[in-house]
Amino acid sequence: MLRYLPFLLVLAVWIYAFIDVLNTPEKEVRHLPKVVWVIIVLLFGEVLLGPVAWFVTGKKRHTPGTSGGGRTRWVAPDDNPEFLKSLREERPDENNRDENNRDKGTEG
Repeated sequence: MLRYLPFLLVLAVWIYAFIDVLNTPEKEVRHLPKVVWVIIVLLFGEVLLGPVAWFVTGKKRHTPGTSGGGRTRWVAPDDNPEFLKSLREERPDENNRDENNRDKGTEG
């Protein structure tokens, strides 16, 4: 079973690179047209030259931790001022409902 492991790893990298090329938008592909990258990955995937070339030079990579690309940074709810404000706005409604329920309970 262990003798098949290198073949399976190469196959997995080959498939991953092929799917990554197909799913990458055309504007994020560097140096060559997307169709050429697909051909390179398919033709040279068995020896890992195509997938390695794709991972190294073919796609624009975004470094983690930078706020580029229009992404917003995730903020915990207790640190998010908008969320806390929405809780304060909802709270008076809940207090009114509790008072109405108490009034109805004492009348009946």
